[in-house]
Formats: sequence, structure tokens, C-alpha cells
Amino acid sequence: MSDFTPERGSDGRDRPKYGEYATPEEQRARIAHPESLPAPAPAAAANEHWAGPAPAWTAAPAAPAASRRARPRTADRFATLALLVYGLITVVTAFPALVEYVGYAHTLLSALGVDAQLSDPAGARAWGVAAAIVLAVGWLATAALSFVSLRAGRLTWWIPLVAGVVFNTVSALLLLMPLVMDAAVWEALQSAIGG
Repeated sequence: MSDFTPERGSDGRDRPKYGEYATPEEQRARIAHPESLPAPAPAAAANEHWAGPAPAWTAAPAAPAASRRARPRTADRFATLALLVYGLITVVTAFPALVEYVGYAHTLLSALGVDAQLSDPAGARAWGVAAAIVLAVGWLATAALSFVSLRAGRLTWWIPLVAGVVFNTVSALLLLMPLVMDAAVWEALQSAIGG
């Protein structure tokens, strides 16, 4: 008899292959003692994909490791979000000072004990705006990359940490440019630091 022709029972119904008509007691007995189940015939095993659903006692095939997403670690998620929030607070609080760079530079020079004024305030303001833009765009890129990494289940806490160091360094270098390029301010800074 082929796999495509079902056997008929004494009552005229198709004979079940996988216990579809078993009573709850028979099902429990087979679940409790799976070793008592008959082994599938070799022809049935070869044509298993045509025969219908697999028996309940066979294990489902494991999903490939590549398609499974790793579960994110709670500590990593917390550290990542805490660093992103800290970075956002830093960017938001620094933004007004950087946009008004002339006042920022005056406060910085006064704190260092340097009595000098920027000779090109409009040019210095452009450097401050550039530094603010670098911080803002850097934070947005860092947040996007961090969320993508978190969703993929990868270790992510280091992304905002490294990005914070990189973007703050670039911003600091942009803020130093007007001070270094202004000869009077640079001389006053060197004399204040040197003696």
C-alpha cells in the first residue's frame, strides 16, 4: 500500500497514521512511554514530506544559529541607554554656549587669567557653530547605531563611549582653532601658561 492511499478501519473511516482518533488516555499513555511507539517504515520515512504532519513525539528541527537573534543583555542595554542620555544632556547644555562662542571664549580666557579679546568674533562664532553641529550630528549617529546594534543583540555599551570621546575631541579641536589662529590671543595664552 502506498503512502498516498490511507488504510481503512473496520468502521469505514480512514485509519489514522499519527493517532488523530486516539482517546485522551491513549494519548497520555503514548506520551508517557514513547519507546513503545512503532518505528516508521523505511518507505514512509523517505516520503515523510508527502505523508503529512510529523508525529508529536519527534523533536522539531533546531533553527539555524544565524537566523536566531541573541537576547540583549540587560546590563548592556542599561549602560548604553545611560551613556546616550548623558551624551544628550551634554550636547543640549553645550549647544547654547558653543553657538555664542565669543562669550564662551571670553569666559574661558578669563578663567585662565588671560586678558585678550578675539580679533575676529564673527569668524570665531562660525567655529563654535561647527563644533555644536559636530556634537549634535555625532550624537544622532551614535544613537542610531546603538539602537541598531541593540536590536541585533550585540554588545553595544562601547559605541556611545567611543563615539563620545571621538566627537568631543573633534569638537574641542574646532573650538581651539580660533584661539590658535588669533595671534594676539595665542601669545597671551602662551605667556599665561608659560609663566
